[in-house]
Amino acid sequence: MANNVSKEFELYEPMRVWLQQYLEDKYKGWQIYTIDSHARTLDSFLEENGVVDNYPQTVGLDIQIDVLGILKRGNKSGIVFIEAKKTQLNLHDLGQLWAYCKLCDPLEAFLLSSNGLGSLNKILNNLSRTDLLDFGDGKTIKKMQVGKWDVLRKSIDFKTLVPKM
Repeated sequence: MANNVSKEFELYEPMRVWLQQYLEDKYKGWQIYTIDSHARTLDSFLEENGVVDNYPQTVGLDIQIDVLGILKRGNKSGIVFIEAKKTQLNLHDLGQLWAYCKLCDPLEAFLLSSNGLGSLNKILNNLSRTDLLDFGDGKTIKKMQVGKWDVLRKSIDFKTLVPKM
């Protein structure tokens, strides 16, 4: 089928390219690296890029993010996650990303599926439970963003994004 992929890994590079442009547009003046990071643990990429000291809680955890953004400016750093799925999204997928976000506190996090929101559509849109997207350090509450990935446009289908950008 032309509007989906046969293997999940086919989503990673187009999502990485999209993330690179998105971060460059949003975080002017930062050094930005985006990585197809599905094959190794998060801490190994943070170590490689010299920012693991800012995320000591990641060391030794078996966290494998599909697409990772690393931002650096001076001695500050930030990370951004994309978790990719080729199947319709469900609560398990959301829980996986939520746990990663609670542990690592990224600047932003996206849960994207090339096959739609699935059962999360009811939870997030019909039941209005966007509180399930909350994460942060307690002082600042951030929200994971959930949406459909448009395979043909190689971009998020922004009309499906929860919460809206």
